[in-house]
Amino acid sequence: MKQGIMAQKAIKQLKYLEKLVENKKIRLAAEWKDKWQILISTILSSQTRDEITIAISNQLYKGYSSIEKLAKAPLNSIKEIIKPINFYKTKAKNIKETAKIILKIGIPKTRDALMELPGVGRKVANVYLVAAHNAAAIGVDTHVGRLSRKLKWTKQNHPHKIEKDLEELFPEKYWNSIN
Repeated sequence: MKQGIMAQKAIKQLKYLEKLVENKKIRLAAEWKDKWQILISTILSSQTRDEITIAISNQLYKGYSSIEKLAKAPLNSIKEIIKPINFYKTKAKNIKETAKIILKIGIPKTRDALMELPGVGRKVANVYLVAAHNAAAIGVDTHVGRLSRKLKWTKQNHPHKIEKDLEELFPEKYWNSIN
């Protein structure tokens, strides 16, 4: 972990950003009651604004209120509901397959095991772990990468490298706040 002035400045910047988000009372796409909903909504959220993801997730969960119902849902029905989501055809296929897997084995509890599910990459796995289990992880998406470079927390462009730089810069207790 990088110590000293740079880390102290980064922590102050992060706390300021947290206050901005807190004051706006922004709901994130990964905030759901059930863990399976957190995972599915996080899969849907990639490359899609949270407002759209939340609205579409609400529709999806009205029609399919359990993981069993979602796993058995006709693929075309899922596609029709999530059509406003970017890459909806691929995501529909992935969430249906993920629902089937979850139904059989449950939701994995490690990043590596989560990443074996269709549609789950490192960012989705990290965001899920934070939202569902309060695990220490950093989900690096386009916005985290852009802000991290702008605030000089990293010079990297690759999400995994940005994640590593942020892990070195911030004490673990701040990781969950970054995304």
